[in-house]
Amino acid sequence: MSNASQLRDSTQIVLPAETLESLEPQLDEAFTVTIAPAGEERRRIIGSPVEIRDVHEFLTRRGISVR
Repeated sequence: MSNASQLRDSTQIVLPAETLESLEPQLDEAFTVTIAPAGEERRRIIGSPVEIRDVHEFLTRRGISVR
C-alpha cells in the first residue's frame, strides 16, 4: 500500500523559483503539468506520475538536480 509521501513524491517536484524562470515556458509547452507557488522562493510542478517522471528526465538532462 502507498503512503501519502510516496504518492506526493510521484506527482510533484519542488524547485527554487529562479531555477524554473527560464524553463517554465518549455515545461508548459512540452508537458501537461501545473506550476504553482510553494512559498515565496519555491515552485511546485504538479502532474501525473508519468508526466512528473518525464519532467524529471527533462530537468536532469539540463543539469538540474531533482530529489
